[in-house]
Amino acid sequence: METEKLKLTSSEIGSLWGEYINGTATDVVNRYMYSIIEDEAIKAVFHDAIQTFEKQKKQMKTFIENEGFPVPIGFNETDLFVGKQRLFTDAFCLNYLNIMTIHGLLGHSTALGISVRKDLRDFYDACDNDAKKLYHQTIELLLEKGLFQRDPLYYSYDHPEYILSKDFKDGYFGKGRTLSATEIISISLNLKKSIMAKTLSIAFSQVAKSKEVKKFLKDSVKTADGQIKAFAKIMQADNLPVPKSWETEVSMSTDSPFSEKLLMYHMGFLFQAAQNYHGAGLALSMRTDLVTTYESTILQNLMVTKSWFDIMVKNRWLEQPPLAPNRTERAKQK
Repeated sequence: METEKLKLTSSEIGSLWGEYINGTATDVVNRYMYSIIEDEAIKAVFHDAIQTFEKQKKQMKTFIENEGFPVPIGFNETDLFVGKQRLFTDAFCLNYLNIMTIHGLLGHSTALGISVRKDLRDFYDACDNDAKKLYHQTIELLLEKGLFQRDPLYYSYDHPEYILSKDFKDGYFGKGRTLSATEIISISLNLKKSIMAKTLSIAFSQVAKSKEVKKFLKDSVKTADGQIKAFAKIMQADNLPVPKSWETEVSMSTDSPFSEKLLMYHMGFLFQAAQNYHGAGLALSMRTDLVTTYESTILQNLMVTKSWFDIMVKNRWLEQPPLAPNRTERAKQK
């Protein structure tokens, strides 16, 4: 049987639905940033990102329509208010695109891993290649402009060694040990993502109009700041550098370029996506203080997303994903 004739599974529909919603939200932000960026090299990378998603959006729409599902509303020009005052510097815009491209790489890889139909696999394979190209572009430009923040450097040693004591897990008692290179992977990445989440929360709280939304965003600033301090403390205890903050890359503008719906959705996406990275960090951690820090962070994010969900539902800003058929309700219709 030709795989293109197979109906898409629930997982395949779910991945398309999620990628469409998340992609349209990021695209609105990218289009705003493109409109304010002055550096021609950075502007060119954003142009590529916008053009790439426009192509992907049409393909996702076709997949969804061909299966008989309604295309999600997502986000569009009604969520973007052009001509508003500059909210971010060019440097922050480039860092934002780099971080969001990392999110895209994870999303495309996950979607590819659950896809069976060849045309869908080919689509996500192409999306992954597009994201890798954009990732390389953003990294090269960050390096060229001296904006890329490298992770801590470790010094080489003579030969491999085995763990010889259970104290290797000790982060609180006894002599303890310094952070391993495998633990740094998640700590550094989570720090960078939390720093961006905090910066966006600050910017969005400045321009939000609703008191409810503004309060949520201010609370998000505190949550992200607490998580940054928790991981930074662990890094600094080993005399390792912490990524610099980006708060000064936000202007004093109170003129919102985005709808309240987009402000809320974007922050909710970041806190939910962070759970993947915190979970990965927890799995790689062999020090007790790291384990408890990740567990605390995950619980904090759950509380944030609970508050986020309530506000989104109350304002009818949260689209419902495709649901499994309700056989009980269907039987009552006879």
